Amino acid sequence: MDEPLTVTTTAANEHIAVLAAAGEIDHDSRRVLSDAAERAIRRGCRRIVIDLTDVTFCDSGGLSLFVQLHKTTGALGGQLRLAGVQYLVAAAIQATNLDRLLLLHPTVDEAVAAALRH
Repeated sequence: MDEPLTVTTTAANEHIAVLAAAGEIDHDSRRVLSDAAERAIRRGCRRIVIDLTDVTFCDSGGLSLFVQLHKTTGALGGQLRLAGVQYLVAAAIQATNLDRLLLLHPTVDEAVAAALRH
């Protein structure tokens, strides 16, 4: 059964946004996450942490969004970090070798701490 994607945004500080996603990220729903990230970037956040703890599925549309956000934040001098990646999503990231590109962290706290250092 499809779980609609929801995203809740909080600010770790004025430069770091945490986007907590829940549900399924696919080609149709990725816009919800993309829009939340764009709003955070417009507010001046150059470092984005996406909390994937409650994401149950991610297809190629979601993976391509992660790559796009990695490029966008990098071009602005920031970075994208993924936290709490669950097994099925982690498997998709590893199968596509995106774990060599994307910054993955076990928890949001660890991702935010790493973002604060860089």
